[in-house]
Amino acid sequence: MVEEGAYWLAWAQISGIGPVLLRRLQQHFGTLATAWNATKVQLGEVEGFGFQTLEKVVQQRSRLHPEQLFTKHQQENSHFWTPADADYPRLLLETPSPPPILYYRGEVELQENLGQKPMVGIVGTRQPSEYGIRWTRQISTALAKNGFTVVSGMAEGIDTESHIAAMKAGGRTIAVLGTGVDVIYPHKNRDLYKQILTAGLVVSEYPTKTPPDRTHFPRRNRIIAGLSRAILVMEAPLKSGALITATYANEFGRDVYALPGRLDDYPSQGCLKLLSQGATFILKELDELLIMLGAIPQIDAIEASTAPEQLMPTLSPELQTVMNAMASDALPFDFIVQQTGMAAGSVSSALLQLELMGFISQLPGMRYQKS
Repeated sequence: MVEEGAYWLAWAQISGIGPVLLRRLQQHFGTLATAWNATKVQLGEVEGFGFQTLEKVVQQRSRLHPEQLFTKHQQENSHFWTPADADYPRLLLETPSPPPILYYRGEVELQENLGQKPMVGIVGTRQPSEYGIRWTRQISTALAKNGFTVVSGMAEGIDTESHIAAMKAGGRTIAVLGTGVDVIYPHKNRDLYKQILTAGLVVSEYPTKTPPDRTHFPRRNRIIAGLSRAILVMEAPLKSGALITATYANEFGRDVYALPGRLDDYPSQGCLKLLSQGATFILKELDELLIMLGAIPQIDAIEASTAPEQLMPTLSPELQTVMNAMASDALPFDFIVQQTGMAAGSVSSALLQLELMGFISQLPGMRYQKS
């Protein structure tokens, strides 16, 4: 049986099929394996699949073999997750456009992936002032010492300062790249890159050997926002990639904080704009910032039901298997399939029965939780 992850990879190879359409395919058909075998008429029922896209799917799908593609891809890219994997970052999976493939290098910490350890994104200009550098260092140090993982983009300026300060404080950091995970950009950050591999992770949606491209960096900003529970914009002019990250953060329901600056300071104009639009001020009292960030609810560890067995009716083995995989937190359909090891159709049928029995609830985005 071909793994579901192989179909995420295969669909991602078809031109015109991006993360948003992939998400719609999964929600419409339940699994991408089912979608792979769907007819042209059935695919046409999915929002966003116009005539040209359907033609590309029909032409290219026949030349791809998911299992062979997956095996070859593993040989060339040894470490990657797809949304079908239980270790795929859960916060990122909740966004409308999770990368179909997320490559990584470094030291994985499962609590980060499960959303149980808070991650905060810090972004800003490549040409910060002394003021921006000083506050970036102070805040990154405070976050690292209080158990937060600092997420940024390994660009020059604010990104670099946040990574370095977090690691100097003994904390973890994650760099989201606009290149392959084996390509260092900018090259002057080669020593920083090596340090991050020992004190955190480097992640990217681009395969190995992918060189820098100007179109990649705005797209990678959605991953910074998706991984993080909050985004801190330290210094940013009006035309800045940091503002793109803040926009994604707002779309994803993340908190946005901005460092205030003087009205006539060019690097602060973007931050002032964010503050005028409702971003939270980063003030001198860092304890207050830590309290606000710490108050953001964390995803609890998945625990087995503590309800006494005698209160539960006797379930069929299939229903019990699905029930055992459930948690009080909402779980995506693919994750439940992965946990049970059952066929997607059987899981879907079991979930419907359990929902009718009142034991689980379905939420938007093909997610389920215990009632």
